[in-house]
Amino acid sequence: MLEEVRWYVIHTYSGYENKVKANLENIVENRNIHDLILEVKVPMQDVTEIKNGAKKVVSRKVFPSYVLVKMVMNDDTWYIVRNIRGVTGFVGPGSKPVALTDEEIKFMGIENLEITEIDISINELVKVTSGPFKDSTGVINEINKAKKVVVVMLSIFGRETPVELDISQVTKL
Repeated sequence: MLEEVRWYVIHTYSGYENKVKANLENIVENRNIHDLILEVKVPMQDVTEIKNGAKKVVSRKVFPSYVLVKMVMNDDTWYIVRNIRGVTGFVGPGSKPVALTDEEIKFMGIENLEITEIDISINELVKVTSGPFKDSTGVINEINKAKKVVVVMLSIFGRETPVELDISQVTKL
């Protein structure tokens, strides 16, 4: 019988994600079970932080306290993973692990994630530095870090108008 390889999510103690990954990879290597446990991931993302005008890129865990494992689920692999130090269990009802669906895997898009963090917040006064509204000042109404845009309330023809701008187009006053 051909067993199906699927992605499963393991819950770990906070801060144990990399230890669990390393331990699981060592067990796979030592027991030569590459055909049962194919891949172990702690999804990371590069986050660009902008503070006082200086950019700094840092790596952060996408899902703190979780590790993704691509494996064949059977009693042996379940037991191996479940008994690694730092693992609290699989994600699923009770002790029954539930595999991620193809849609969930696609939606999570764990490759090439980048989010920009900026040191401005809602209701803060900013100046537009480029584009058609250059040199205008307004108040931040919304921040969308995933899309890297902000909505600024600008006075256009005497009316407060929401304008969506790229984060790089505004600077804090």
